[in-house]
Amino acid sequence: MAISARNMFEGKISAIRSSRVNAEVTLTTPEQLEIVAIITLQSLKEMGIQVGQTARAYIKAPWILLHKGEKPIQASARNQFLGQVRQLKRGMVNIMVTVALADGSLVQTVITKDAFHELALAEGDRVGVLFKANHVLLGIFE
Repeated sequence: MAISARNMFEGKISAIRSSRVNAEVTLTTPEQLEIVAIITLQSLKEMGIQVGQTARAYIKAPWILLHKGEKPIQASARNQFLGQVRQLKRGMVNIMVTVALADGSLVQTVITKDAFHELALAEGDRVGVLFKANHVLLGIFE
């Protein structure tokens, strides 16, 4: 299967918390990185998601936000990780930023040139990456 989401994490479903409409599903990677996804109960049931299953979490690059610094910030995004800018790829309008997380995972995000200049980003800078749980797409493989 090919998918246009640039960021993918593989792991096991480690927790499921259900409410009346949605479910919060936690995927834990082998490196113990926890990715939280919010999906509908209908998707949970139709996909047959259960604790212990192998799954993949996908996040599109434009859905990932950056902040500069070495500490987490208070935000409504459930997923927040710290890392270091590994690569900057400049385009005409946007900049592709590759961030290496502490566990060795690479995350790519796309930011505008204005945001790039406001953050004064450079390779080697310490940054935080954030994304909302409802921006995580889950894939289950049988």
